[in-house]
Amino acid sequence: MKSLLQKLLAHPKARGLDPDAPGTTLARREIIAEKPFLKRLYEDWYGMLAAAVPEGPGRVAELGSGGGFLASAIPGLVTSEVFPLPGVSLLADARALPFRPGSLKALIMVDVFHHVPDCRRFLKSAAACVRPGGAILMIEPWSTPLSRIVYRRLHHEPFEPAAQNWAFPSTGPLSGANGALPWMVFRRDRADFARLFPEWEIAEIRPMTPFAYVLSGGVSMRSLLPGAAFPLVKGVERLLAPAMHHIALFAFIRLARTGR
Repeated sequence: MKSLLQKLLAHPKARGLDPDAPGTTLARREIIAEKPFLKRLYEDWYGMLAAAVPEGPGRVAELGSGGGFLASAIPGLVTSEVFPLPGVSLLADARALPFRPGSLKALIMVDVFHHVPDCRRFLKSAAACVRPGGAILMIEPWSTPLSRIVYRRLHHEPFEPAAQNWAFPSTGPLSGANGALPWMVFRRDRADFARLFPEWEIAEIRPMTPFAYVLSGGVSMRSLLPGAAFPLVKGVERLLAPAMHHIALFAFIRLARTGR
């Protein structure tokens, strides 16, 4: 049930939307473009992702491109979604990726991994598509003492860091989720991940963004600050870097494709 605060701050374009409908993704695309603070946050994230793309041969593909604009930061990006949308070039299910073996140097996901109901199948499928030396680059929700409060009280998606199973029921392409899944797989169960997926090395985990996303209102609530305030918030977050393992809401995750 939504809290009173969520109802008061709800963005007009986000009210009453079915999360699994293609029109909802298009509405979120409009919301991001129209909210200067949120748009600047995405630009910051996209710059981080673009800078981490490995050198060398291969294409760069994004899963779950519909609501964003990563293609503006990475020329030649192959965009994809689970349903047809204007401006998206490819239909793709993360559990059975439609790319030729070894054809990608990077696979990028922003708020997508925690929606994959069987991440084991995804990681195996991605290992076939991404060449040795390539990478999976993600920005995903992260579990910290602060984020567990925020996601459970202010966010509509399930957030269950105590779940024992990485898989969850697929209720729909976007409604099915466990926001704590990236933390479970890459931090809590890191030893299991290394044993199950020798094709992948966890090269970097960077907890980040304790305040900016909440202040932006995300794609469902009104922004609490103007776009001009983004550099100030970003500066405060940099100063708080030593405390990120306690207060981060997101993490940048880089998986490097090994030669195995």
